[in-house]
Amino acid sequence: MAKEAAHTLDAFHRGRFWLVQPRQTGHRAGADALILAAAVPSAFSGRLADFGAGAGGAALAVAARCPGAEVQLVEQSPEMADFARQTLEHPKNAGLAARASLLVADVGLAGAAREKAGLAARSFDFVIMNPPFNGPADRSSPDALRRQAHVMDDGLFAAWLKSAAAVLRPRGSVAIIARPPAIAPILAAMNGRFGAAQIVPVHARADAAAIRVVIRARLGSRAALSMMPPLVLHEASGNAFSARAEAIFAGEAALFGD
Repeated sequence: MAKEAAHTLDAFHRGRFWLVQPRQTGHRAGADALILAAAVPSAFSGRLADFGAGAGGAALAVAARCPGAEVQLVEQSPEMADFARQTLEHPKNAGLAARASLLVADVGLAGAAREKAGLAARSFDFVIMNPPFNGPADRSSPDALRRQAHVMDDGLFAAWLKSAAAVLRPRGSVAIIARPPAIAPILAAMNGRFGAAQIVPVHARADAAAIRVVIRARLGSRAALSMMPPLVLHEASGNAFSARAEAIFAGEAALFGD
């Protein structure tokens, strides 16, 4: 009997890009990556960094939807970075490869260490991030690589957002996806660095509590926070996705309507 491959090849945005992902270990991209990518305006043109990129789902979703975007996948784990490398080198992604690159680095580094790792100051126009957002007390996977991708260290939001502020050009933007309890620490970490924050709550169904939030903000802005219309993933009955969710997952719509 043939040995099962250690990875899968998965289509996203209806085959506009593909990911080489671990089959049974590490983090597998899904709805969170596509929702995060949709926080980037459709007309975005410039350099974008995907902090904690994994196999590259969010970054490539941006590249596929925004033809003027150049994306850099930033991933600390050597194992996940190898999947990202295979993703970028796969022939099915040849049309995006010229606008995508990989950096193996810890985005939580500060100052000279961050620069030495390859994250130069004022070098990006947009940063997206899907950091580990499970607390240590949450039930975690016995798989070490998956646990590393899902369980946060103390101060992680502050460290990642500090790095985002350092690598963004003036008036650059950041977007982060997390669980609703993370709103307070994220906004606290943005204070003094980012403003004009916009929050989109994500609900499985219209009558259910939010399961995710996406927060987008602009470097150096002093504008007030806005609570935006929610994204509801499923219709009232059945498992069908809502029309808006379908458009986002297909790479045909932006989360904030721009």
